[in-house]
Amino acid sequence: MVDPVIVIGSGPNGLVAAALLARAGVPVEVLEQHPTRAGGAVGSAALTRPGFVHDVGAAFFPFARISPAFRALDLEGAGLQWARAAVDSAHPSLDGTTAALSGDDAQTAASLGVDADAWRRLVGWHRKVEAKLVPALIGPLPGLMDKLRVNPLDLLRFSRVALRSGAGFSRSFFQAEPARRVLPALALHVDLGPEDALSAALGYMLGLLAVTQGNLVPRGGAQAVADALVHRLTEAGGRLTLGTQVDRIVLRNQRAVAVRLTNGEERPCQAVLADTDAAALYLRLLADAPLASRVRRRMTHFPRGWGTFKVDWALDAPVPWASEAARQAAVVHAGDSLEDLIRFTREVRAGQLPGNPYLVMGQQSLVDPSRAPAGQHTLWAYSRVPTDLEGGWPQHAQAFADAVEARIEGLAPGFRHHILDRRISAPPDLEAGNPNLVGGDLGGGTNQWRNLLIFRPVFPYFRHRTPVKGVYLASSYAHPGAGAHGMCGFGAAQVALRDLQRRG
Repeated sequence: MVDPVIVIGSGPNGLVAAALLARAGVPVEVLEQHPTRAGGAVGSAALTRPGFVHDVGAAFFPFARISPAFRALDLEGAGLQWARAAVDSAHPSLDGTTAALSGDDAQTAASLGVDADAWRRLVGWHRKVEAKLVPALIGPLPGLMDKLRVNPLDLLRFSRVALRSGAGFSRSFFQAEPARRVLPALALHVDLGPEDALSAALGYMLGLLAVTQGNLVPRGGAQAVADALVHRLTEAGGRLTLGTQVDRIVLRNQRAVAVRLTNGEERPCQAVLADTDAAALYLRLLADAPLASRVRRRMTHFPRGWGTFKVDWALDAPVPWASEAARQAAVVHAGDSLEDLIRFTREVRAGQLPGNPYLVMGQQSLVDPSRAPAGQHTLWAYSRVPTDLEGGWPQHAQAFADAVEARIEGLAPGFRHHILDRRISAPPDLEAGNPNLVGGDLGGGTNQWRNLLIFRPVFPYFRHRTPVKGVYLASSYAHPGAGAHGMCGFGAAQVALRDLQRRG
């Protein structure tokens, strides 16, 4: 009997990798330490009251229909259903203006005032190149053939955006608020502030995909995405085992031959794909490997992203936004201006709790009534925060949650009167629920330029292989990084399959 490939972790990247290998005829087993569900940060739970379904992490999927990983597995054919709001991303401000991104280009342009024509030019160009450009950008490295399919002039034009800071691009391309705050706000989904080098690229990608693809909501909760991936895995003959934690990768002649579980049991394997934190892979799972001192030093001091502070609410009514566009939006972003976002970034980097927190807020129940009892709603929100605070997070969590609610109240007068219950998740809580979210970092490490492309997670091991034969990194700590697109697992599966074929 042929030993299986073992995938450690059942996040979306691990499940994508496992399903693709199983479809190629490779025996695969996924080992997941969570006792009751697969999916990692793509999942759902009743976090507040019975009948209210809250997403534990990823909640909106702009890559759902354009990601080569998800397209290859046809998740809709596995029963997954998507919903789309009338407005994909609303950006209200206390000054009464709201930028509203949607699939209706005229509606979006109308919300941007004097910058309507600039937006039309930008989205018009993007629609022409998206089908080739996006897969090339998020595809495996170097992926030269994929890149060559994109017109060099289009790559040059994109680079004129991507190589700039979000603030620099917005100030040069748009004339005024509210347009100037939109793309820099989207880059703050990770730890990229408006003044950071290359931050325009992520803001551009999330903003343009919102209008062309939509911030899609999975019906029934984000767990439905994980369940569809598990279905694809098991129908191809792969296995998923819950409640099983791997302690060490067992090596022979510097090749992976087994994994050792925390209960001491060893499971033979022909390869290991790790959907894990990069440092956990190199320093714990590969503790017996003779790693180069440079690699070990990089992992010991791995560059982390910011912490995340998340709140889930059960509400007795929709959020009473002052902005009509926000009342129809899948996602609402609270950032009053470009200067407000810059100030927020500086405060978090200084180790301070932000005085006027930037927020990403999800209103899934607006388009998916199954998320809450009839007539009631859920709200999901997060802000970026320091990982650690003086005195520890338990001392600050309730007060900061109150500050978050006050921030929403300013944009939606009467919001607090509709709260039935809330659930707070500070950075230590997020890591306790998912060890890949180290310090509450959602992005698989920092998304600064020094941790992207060939530097992710460490040069020269940027194409999923590690210094140990038969061991591959398949998590968001590999290229292309953060986002619910499955492409980290997609790339790892391709590399591992080629290596297995060479071995016969």
